[in-house]
Amino acid sequence: MIAAWYDRQGPAAEVLQVGELPTPDPGPGEVRVRLALSGISPGDIKKREAWLGSPMAFPRIVPHSDGAGMIDAAGEGVDAGRVGDRVWVYGAQSYRPSGTAAQATVVPGALAVTLPGSVSDQTGACLGIPGITAHRAVFSDGPVTGQTIVVHGVRGSVGSLAGQLARWGGAEVIGTVRTDKEVGQVDAGTAAHVVSLQSDPAAAIRRLAPDGVDRIVEVALSANADLDAAIVRNGAVIAAYASSQDRAELPFWPMLFANVTIRLLGSDDFPQDAKDAAARDLTTAAAESALSIPAGDVFPLDRIAEAHELIESGRPSGRVLVSLR
Repeated sequence: MIAAWYDRQGPAAEVLQVGELPTPDPGPGEVRVRLALSGISPGDIKKREAWLGSPMAFPRIVPHSDGAGMIDAAGEGVDAGRVGDRVWVYGAQSYRPSGTAAQATVVPGALAVTLPGSVSDQTGACLGIPGITAHRAVFSDGPVTGQTIVVHGVRGSVGSLAGQLARWGGAEVIGTVRTDKEVGQVDAGTAAHVVSLQSDPAAAIRRLAPDGVDRIVEVALSANADLDAAIVRNGAVIAAYASSQDRAELPFWPMLFANVTIRLLGSDDFPQDAKDAAARDLTTAAAESALSIPAGDVFPLDRIAEAHELIESGRPSGRVLVSLR
């Protein structure tokens, strides 16, 4: 099969290689997926770049955890009837050496989720890391029907899906964006209200939610801590999946008196039952046309380094994909 890989960490153009590797065979409990598309996440970039000093987890890594394709082989203990199923894949390179930047990948059967006929491969390839992170941020503390949720960074890949999932779950969503000019760039299906962080966001959010908000989906905990403390109701949850600073300073007493719960989210290490629940809900929401994912650039596999560099630039137009066709 044709695949991309790296044997050492470093800049994309220097370390990513494309060539032939042996086609893997599924082991017990596994399926092999012939991939149509591979989705790239910021975590894939961080692993390659040795972010925070992280070492090579394996001597050779085929990157990317997300993708979409068709099951063409099933290992022992897997229903042979799954062969031929269209699926979306997540976690392919989570604690495993070989991800989806290849014509085929092998994953445990639970990580290959049946893709309804009404859902495109492109949508399927975008659901994995951002979708499961978004689902956990929104639903980890129970149903959200009737609640008010703030989603910071609502234009991002996780934030956009979090807003859509929260609305699908019956919540009122207030999304935030970094600048005033971005306010009009958020789809109404993602957030009912959009607030710019440039224009007194605490006052704007309090006008929309006078009693405070129930949950906050947080992409920049250290930067937004004071704002979050100013807008929560008593007993609110802040679910943070990223922070601009490694050590976040928190307004302890305001958060304490508001009885705030801070939930930190590391997607690779969510409990499997949480991942299973997320996969079910994401598939259902996608089939119900409740999820809209902006179409981004699609690169052929031999230009995978360019795809990585586009994400590093911070200027992708949507989720960046690699085609394996």
